[in-house]
Amino acid sequence: MTELAEREWRLIRDDPRDGATQMALEEIAAERALEDDVRTVRVYSWEPSTLSLGYRQDAASIDWEYCEREGIDVTRRQTGGGGIYHDRYADISYTIVAPADEVPGDLMDCYALFCEPILEAFDRMGVDADFAGAEQESIYYPSCYLRDINPAHDVVAPASAEGETGEAGKISGNAQYRQRDVVIQHGSLSYDLEPERHVGVFDPEDAIEPETFLDRVTSISEQAGIDREEAVEVLGDALADWCNAHEGEWRADELERAADLAARKYGSDAWVRDREALEADGGER
Repeated sequence: MTELAEREWRLIRDDPRDGATQMALEEIAAERALEDDVRTVRVYSWEPSTLSLGYRQDAASIDWEYCEREGIDVTRRQTGGGGIYHDRYADISYTIVAPADEVPGDLMDCYALFCEPILEAFDRMGVDADFAGAEQESIYYPSCYLRDINPAHDVVAPASAEGETGEAGKISGNAQYRQRDVVIQHGSLSYDLEPERHVGVFDPEDAIEPETFLDRVTSISEQAGIDREEAVEVLGDALADWCNAHEGEWRADELERAADLAARKYGSDAWVRDREALEADGGER
């Protein structure tokens, strides 16, 4: 438990939702932190399956026909990096939202603080995981999991094997952004692997083999064998224990605002393809 536990936090064990809504809810949680002094940690999943693009990612790097054919939604995150394929089973995601003046101003220190419950969750699951001990070069730039591995915010397992013949694989990526004096960190934990889809969502003219993905990435199920429902519960518990959060849920007005934001921003072609968003009054920002 940290000093943050002295503040009011809620834990939301969220329902599966579409990608645009999941990204919108992060902004709504940021507004709640500023307006009502309530911070949020949550664990969630994606339905339907979704490709989330990094903030500056080129839309031309995506195989849009493949995504449409396979029923994979596409949204764009506020954080950088490459694209991540999420689905309801193989991916477990989380969010931490807190006012910026309550957390370290140094980015690396803030990553270290916000990743404490993530590493604790892996430990409780029986996964030997830790921050990467050294940088690894990018294998395939369009994919977040195959870009360069950064020791500041990328988690690998088994950590004890890093640098040995059975080199550790990436198991979790984490990213932060600041908006309206609020810090938002979100991350993806690989419960299982869907290598064909992880690489299939990208431009076929720049394709790589699924085996390349398997060489770089590992999963909770591979490392520990824990079932998914239990893994989700453990992650939620670790987040709650870290900040002494009470069990909570979204208010009706938060869900309504998120639906509006998802429609005009995170689910719109203007945002997903060109990084343009409409204000509530219809003007661009």
